[in-house]
Formats: sequence, C-alpha cells, structure tokens
Amino acid sequence: MELGLKNKVIMVAAASKGLGYGIAQAVAQEGARVSVGSRTEADILAAADALRRETGAETLGSVLDARDAASINNWVEATVAKFGGVDGLVVNAGGPPAGGFDDFDDAAWQAAFELTMMSSVRMIRAALPHLRVRGGGSILAVTSSSVKEPIDILLLSNVMRSGVVSLLKSLSREMAPEKIRVNNLVPGRILTDRVKSLDAIGAKSSGRSVAEQQAMQEAQIPWGRYGTIEEFGRAGAFLLSDAASYITGETLIVDGGAMKTVW
Repeated sequence: MELGLKNKVIMVAAASKGLGYGIAQAVAQEGARVSVGSRTEADILAAADALRRETGAETLGSVLDARDAASINNWVEATVAKFGGVDGLVVNAGGPPAGGFDDFDDAAWQAAFELTMMSSVRMIRAALPHLRVRGGGSILAVTSSSVKEPIDILLLSNVMRSGVVSLLKSLSREMAPEKIRVNNLVPGRILTDRVKSLDAIGAKSSGRSVAEQQAMQEAQIPWGRYGTIEEFGRAGAFLLSDAASYITGETLIVDGGAMKTVW
C-alpha cells in the first residue's frame, strides 16, 4: 500500500526516543520530511541524525518544551522556515507522575494540566494555520490506554488525557470541512522507558521482581508480549497518511488485544 507520505512535512513532538521516535521513524521510512522536537538538545539532535542516517529522510531536530507556548511556537516556525509548511502534527508529551489522589497538591494538578492538556491545545493552535494553508492535513495525538480503562496509579494521566481525547473528538468535527483529520493513538504495553519505569513501580509495590512484574503484565496480553515502538510507529504513520483519508475523530488502540472495553 502506498501511504502517500512522500515529501509530506510531519512534525512529531517528544520524539527523541520511545513512541514519538517510533512514529518519526515510520513516516521517515515512507519518504516524509520530519521535524522532531524534545526538551534536551543533545538528545533531539542525535535522534534527528539517527533518522537521517537510517532512512535518508530530510530531518530537523529542535528543542521543544511542551509546557511552554513560546517553545512550541518556535518549533513550528523553525519547521516552516526549513520545509515550507506543515502537513501533519503528532501531539505528544511525557506523562504526568504516577500516584493516587492523596499524592498530589494543587501545584501537581496544574503542572499535569500544562504538560498534557495545554501542550495539546498549544501545539494544535500553532500548527493549524499552516495545515490550513496546505488545504488540509492530519493531527494525531498520542495518549494512553487510561482514556479507555483508568489505571489505578496514574490518576493525573487518567484525567488529563481523557480531556485531550474530548478535545480531539470536538476538533475532528469542527475541522472536517477544512479537510483536517484529527485522531487519537493509544499505546498499550509498548516497551518504552516509561513502561519500564511503571513496571519498576508496580514491582516495588507488590514485592515482585521487575522480571516477574513484566511477566505478569505479558500474561494479560492476548498477543503474549509487549509491543515494539516500530509496531506503534507504523500505526501512527497510517493514521497520518492519505491511506487513512476517511478516518477522523477515532481512537486506534495498539495493545496486542489487551483492552477489554468494547468501545
């Protein structure tokens, strides 16, 4: 299948590693020009260089603090200056800290709001004029399985990411006349540093070893293992592409069949 991503300009946030890097890698392999952003300059420049070497794609690495509006705007402006426009945006940011209700004060709630909800609003707001100039495009947000089945130790993520999904569903309808598609991509247990840290937390609280904790999690996945960032990235590339031209307002779950919810 030809995805139609060749020479498209795709922006991917939080892409120095993990899920973001997986999507950036997949679209680059399809011939897209890729602008990646992340907080640490050395890491994101290394990621952009790795993508260029692995795929031959044109890449741009930029410092991006998802909590800062000026940083987001600078990333979008740098992308347009280098590539001449934007065809797709991947909204992504690191997750809020783990914990339950009693663990968080007002400052923690506000920080989670800025990191997860407002970063999504600001990235979309900054990229939207450039998508409109193109006559359409695609917005894809990476959220969490917590938007379908709340996770006990991830209260902040449960709340904030559910808000992001509501935002995306609303925007999918509002932006459809402008040929801008808006979708949500949900990872299950994908083998990233974030999942490894959650396994470590779960192991500590349960008295298991990390290996035992991972084995317990894998036993609950019908596919019998954690997913890879490459598998997740290919799903993201599809939703960003012309091959998904009649898909908008949807949530695609990449979890090896683990989730039990019908909707």
